[in-house]
Amino acid sequence: MGLADQLLKAGLVDKSKVKVANQNKSKQQKDNRRAGVESVDETKLAAQELQRANAEKARLANAERDAAAQQKAIAAQITQMVQQNKQSKGNHADIAYNFTFGTKIERIYVTPAVREHLVAGRLVIVGEGGGYELVPRVIADKIAERNPGIVVRVKQVTAEVEEDDPYAAFKIPDDLMW
Repeated sequence: MGLADQLLKAGLVDKSKVKVANQNKSKQQKDNRRAGVESVDETKLAAQELQRANAEKARLANAERDAAAQQKAIAAQITQMVQQNKQSKGNHADIAYNFTFGTKIERIYVTPAVREHLVAGRLVIVGEGGGYELVPRVIADKIAERNPGIVVRVKQVTAEVEEDDPYAAFKIPDDLMW
């Protein structure tokens, strides 16, 4: 039951006044449509804005949750790859092998054979779980795709000698300890 019906029942207006009011209302709406003016319902706009803001907030929360889950999954993959492919540092490891991890110089003890594999690049050091493990280069490359910060890259030294080098006959040993 509309407002006009209530006013008619109460006897405050008659049918002709309701008819004129309805005609004026439709004429105003028609004029507004012709002029391109839309009636603004502020409560409707406020509700839409609130709905948009809530949807944006929910989208951001979902994105953060998804990113955290993705990081957890990557960390689990790295741990699994290291645990399945870690190599022994050797029995009676007595040679200190120094390397740079981040901004610190770290040391692990290895056997001469393992040291040769490290220098040749066949084994790579990975910092994982508060310690350091040795993994094959193929696995280290896969880990570096996921998190390059935990893979220690040993710079390979090339043994190129210039033709006119006066010290060409004097080789510097790779295992020089200092």
